[in-house]
Amino acid sequence: MEPKKTTQISKPETDLQVNSPAEMIRIAVSGGADLEKLKGLLDLQERWEANEARKAYHRAMSEFKANPPKIKKDKKVSYKDVRYSHASLANVVEQITKELSKHGLSASWSTKQNGQIAVTCRITHVQGHSEETCISAQADATGSKNSIQAIGSTITYLERYTLLSALGLATYDQDDDARSAVVEDKIDEKQLSTIVDYINLTKTDEAKFLKYLGIDAVASMPKSLYQKALTALQAKEKKNACA
Repeated sequence: MEPKKTTQISKPETDLQVNSPAEMIRIAVSGGADLEKLKGLLDLQERWEANEARKAYHRAMSEFKANPPKIKKDKKVSYKDVRYSHASLANVVEQITKELSKHGLSASWSTKQNGQIAVTCRITHVQGHSEETCISAQADATGSKNSIQAIGSTITYLERYTLLSALGLATYDQDDDARSAVVEDKIDEKQLSTIVDYINLTKTDEAKFLKYLGIDAVASMPKSLYQKALTALQAKEKKNACA
């Protein structure tokens, strides 16, 4: 009597394997798809990868914020009648960079001058997605600084605060020199009008949008969040236009 033959059933491919743009491209190439179809699939692959990178970025940020570093003030400043303590840029960067790297994140800065000094901090994930925060200010001419020192002081200050703002962090017990700035540094009337117009134009749920930004009202939006808010609304407008 012959032994029974067993038939091996191969495991089905996962939906991700079958439906991913890369797999679709492979199938299309093997099937002799024309260039126009391949171009469309390559565009789809690019958008898919960008979306995956964006999701990976937000996962990493969520994990980073679940156990953020506590940054203590390590530097005292005193001139004339002004005295305060703050966390130095070196201290902030050293403590934050170590934690960011654990989650595949890194920080970099760019600086522009056009009447004011504008510093942009970019947080980038290893998969390529990045987000920016920009803050601008006049050169810090306090004390006995010369013009170069005044510019350098402002750049250092802005690098420190754009990094903290981009990550949604504050120094332990908050910096004394930032208290007044945090209260006053709100978007102006023109910026407020622009944001409100975009919210109405894109039919954005204002409550959800405010929660996304971490603020209570559009009018109380700090200038450091303006570009982030505007970019998000412009992206939504573009998406609606293409729909």
